[in-house]
Amino acid sequence: MSELATGAVAEEAPAAGHKASLQRTLVGRVVSNKMNKTVTVLIERKVKHPLYGKYLVRSKKYHAHDETDQYNEGDMVEIAETRPMSRTKAWTVTRLVEAARVI
Repeated sequence: MSELATGAVAEEAPAAGHKASLQRTLVGRVVSNKMNKTVTVLIERKVKHPLYGKYLVRSKKYHAHDETDQYNEGDMVEIAETRPMSRTKAWTVTRLVEAARVI
């Protein structure tokens, strides 16, 4: 930190090689790919109940941009936050974590 003449403190740039990621990423399962260039991803997370200590499964669905329409239902994908592309779509699919198992 360096002190300026006015007494204010200016922050120095981060060290080389250290880049703080401001982009949130989540991993979830594709539950719908019926839209054009859009998939619906179900994110499930476990939350501990404050009183009883039991773990509850909370879920939420996000619409994510899929430019090439390559992801299918059942695929595990990683999505990243991005600029709003429509009223409901503000995420984009970054990578395929696991392809759907075909039985």
